[in-house]
Amino acid sequence: MTLPTASKDEAQSAPMVLFAGATKRFGEGDNAFVALDGVDMAVGRGAITGIIGRSGAGKSTLIRLVNGLEKATSGKVVVDGTEVGGLDETGLRTLRREVGMIFQHFNLLSSRTAFDNIALPLEIAGLDRAAIRAKVGPLLDLVGLGDKAERYPSELSGGQKQRVGIARALATSPKLLLSDEATSALDPETTQSILALLKQINAELGLTVLLITHEMEVVKTIASHVAVIDRGRIVEQGPTFGIFTAPQHETTRILLSSALGTTLPEWLRSGIKPEPAAGDRVLVRLTFFGATAFEPLTARLVTEIGGNVNILAGAIEEIAGEPFGTLVVAYPATPDVVARADRFYAETGLATEVLGYVA
Repeated sequence: MTLPTASKDEAQSAPMVLFAGATKRFGEGDNAFVALDGVDMAVGRGAITGIIGRSGAGKSTLIRLVNGLEKATSGKVVVDGTEVGGLDETGLRTLRREVGMIFQHFNLLSSRTAFDNIALPLEIAGLDRAAIRAKVGPLLDLVGLGDKAERYPSELSGGQKQRVGIARALATSPKLLLSDEATSALDPETTQSILALLKQINAELGLTVLLITHEMEVVKTIASHVAVIDRGRIVEQGPTFGIFTAPQHETTRILLSSALGTTLPEWLRSGIKPEPAAGDRVLVRLTFFGATAFEPLTARLVTEIGGNVNILAGAIEEIAGEPFGTLVVAYPATPDVVARADRFYAETGLATEVLGYVA
């Protein structure tokens, strides 16, 4: 079933993927397992959107609804104006040519060369050999494997296998690329090279990318938008920078707790108290972004409240291409020092969070 035709401008402004009350149950009656529970989410055209969540939260089920590998029990999943649940087998085959997919474990055929693995969807589509060669050669060059066309998967590294998988996913010129934990089996250096390739493809081809991952570093590096799923529900979504720097939901906070590099050592965490006693020091996390990212505010804080300031932890990050820094400091919890610090924070717009008090 195809939705009513929209104007060109409306089509360009509409989401590439829309989940509207999408629910997926496995089983019947009281024994049914609810994998997805009324998901509402839009994936913008040309964006790289990450979906994060704990194991079993519903990430894989959600992405399988997009290409019709699973069908929603209720609600709708709309891809580029087409409701996936209303498609017959012919319609699903057409949809899947427009939705590429890359996998965690590559899913390459060991008996076929890199060239022939990439050519497979084109063979299934009925292209002749000349047309296939014209398509596969540039794809090999795009993913940096122009000299590996005749290599078999056993002769390729993990990163090279994933590059073949990406090229294969692009063979039918899809509008949407799905990534199912595509970097989880790779080492950190190779992961960064694959993420750089996906960003390049997104920029050069204008391809919408929807990825699921449990790796916060992946989302922080590549995604412009992020959605957090917990027990089958989207609990938080929005631009990656906003979600990472000011998470609102407890699940998001837990997932991101170690992602920004300011985790305190156990000996310090175990001594934090919710209320101060005489002689205690207040523990404050300072957050630097936007206009505050490049200003020497820490030095000014020391000048404002005196030299008795300890720096306990800190990190400088880049989230979705924007600078972001955090610093955990401690200073005397006396009323006059705290008042001077608070005035300084208000005047400079520095974001702060009181973590507690330590002796």
